[in-house]
Amino acid sequence: MSKNAKIAVGGVAVGLLLLIWLPWWAALLIVVGVPAAAYLTLDPAQRRRLRRVTRKEIGR
Repeated sequence: MSKNAKIAVGGVAVGLLLLIWLPWWAALLIVVGVPAAAYLTLDPAQRRRLRRVTRKEIGR
């Protein structure tokens, strides 16, 4: 299994655990809020690089 697949499986497992332990709105807030907060902590050059890489992968 590739590294990205392992990360995806772990993310799904954490999401399911959050849904069991927390109300659905709190779990959704965490699932959406953590990546958004991580993106906002990047400096402008890192954000540009991330957008450029994402566009290249979409255009394959």
